[in-house]
Amino acid sequence: MYALSLLFYFSDCIRRNAGAKRTGTGFLVVVWGLQVTHVIMRMWAEGHFPIYTTFDFLFIFSFSIVLMSLIMTRVQRSEFVILLLNIVGFSVTVLNRLWFTAGEISLHNWQTVHGLLIMHITLANLGFAALTVASVFALLYLFLHHKLKNKKWNDTVRRLPSLEVIGKYMDGATLIGTPLLGVSVVLAVLSIVAERRWHLLLDLKVIATGLAIAIYVGYFVVKRRKQFSMMIMSRWTLIGYALVIISFLSNAYSAFHRWTGE
Repeated sequence: MYALSLLFYFSDCIRRNAGAKRTGTGFLVVVWGLQVTHVIMRMWAEGHFPIYTTFDFLFIFSFSIVLMSLIMTRVQRSEFVILLLNIVGFSVTVLNRLWFTAGEISLHNWQTVHGLLIMHITLANLGFAALTVASVFALLYLFLHHKLKNKKWNDTVRRLPSLEVIGKYMDGATLIGTPLLGVSVVLAVLSIVAERRWHLLLDLKVIATGLAIAIYVGYFVVKRRKQFSMMIMSRWTLIGYALVIISFLSNAYSAFHRWTGE
């Protein structure tokens, strides 16, 4: 269903086709419905919201991307944004099924920081999704700016929002994602302090995420002072997102997410 949705959106982006767009949106609604059903079934079987494993984190991330895409269908000239977002969402879904499996983690050792961990994971997921949206708009800004600078007008350029609108959406998504990710890191640090696991403060993942947040905070400081053009800010956004990806990939080398409070 997800692949079919992408194919129809791709067809519409290549050549205007309102029917293909409607069909792609329909398949996307079905995908979202199936994801909701999956979450409900997991909750029924396990007795809690499925959020504690890497599989669950990536599944909820994909779910958030699909939901944001459905919201974006109400925005004019958003076909390319939806396509790019769901290329990310579909890739995450497929790789998640190939690399990880759904499974329950015992929580009896996490009681001290149980609530903090739930909030940390939830906010990190939402922040990750919002910053993914920001990075897509940053890519589109760089693409459209290049086309306009070289006076390469075509149907793709005409179907994209203006540079001003793209910049506005990029700022908005970054403004939402940065505090969400920031608060999630604060909660992670609080969980470390609560259990007196001081060595985890120097964990690779904690450091990488801190650097990513510093990049995004710097983004807003520089933007407020109007020192650089939106071209530079778009690149800044992509650098911050690259650090977020590095932070996630560092899970394999991180002791924080292997910690069970024992």
